[in-house]
Amino acid sequence: MSFGDPNNPYGQQPQQPQQPPGGQPNYGYPQQPQGQPGQPGYGYPQQPQGQPGYGYPQQQPGQPGQPGYGYPQYPQAPGTLQANNGLINIGYLGTVQLATMGQRFLARLVDGVILGAVFSIILFGGLAGTIGIGSSTVDDCDPNSPDYYSCLNDQTDKAMGGLAAFFLIIAILAGLMLLYEWLMIGITGATLGKRALGLRVVRETTGEVPGIGAAFIRYIIPIVGAFLCYIGALLVYLSPFFDNTGKLQGWHDRAAGTLVIKK
Repeated sequence: MSFGDPNNPYGQQPQQPQQPPGGQPNYGYPQQPQGQPGQPGYGYPQQPQGQPGYGYPQQQPGQPGQPGYGYPQYPQAPGTLQANNGLINIGYLGTVQLATMGQRFLARLVDGVILGAVFSIILFGGLAGTIGIGSSTVDDCDPNSPDYYSCLNDQTDKAMGGLAAFFLIIAILAGLMLLYEWLMIGITGATLGKRALGLRVVRETTGEVPGIGAAFIRYIIPIVGAFLCYIGALLVYLSPFFDNTGKLQGWHDRAAGTLVIKK
């Protein structure tokens, strides 16, 4: 006769709690079945495939030719011509008006008048001075003087020196006049004639002033064409008429990547 647990009057041995495989005890918590390959674990809600994640709105991909869902739309790309009304979208400038061929022609005409007036004043002034020096050679020398021929030689040298200085000034002025358009366009975007007509040369993509490099390319092409009896330069200046894009870009503008616009 054994005296065991008074709460167990039948003397049966208490059963030990069964342990799950792996040797770890189960303290009264429900077991989670082992997930099979490709199946979710117990207690974690799964998201069906092809549906948006919990709490995160999904963006639907756009169809070909249509903007994607939820993505902001941007304005037209730089250099985009709007219909045939002469308006174009340029970089940070937005929508601007292209200069017409009539306006561009008048701007060059104004530049020609200004440069021609300056050139003429200096030309006639220097020429008058040279003629005055030459005519004074006879008056300053006495034919009866024994030094007459020596005086003539001195006066002739003086006149030749004045003539050489005159041609040097003309050459320098011509060089400056040739550089006039290059420097004015490259630094400020407009010559005096274009400013008078309210025109400006800008980069096609950004709307900024062309800069020295692009302005040189734009300037040198007509100069090279001028060697062909000026016919080549004339064709360059008329080439905007042949531009089938509607941007009125001449060959020199295309090479430099520039446009002529109305301010």
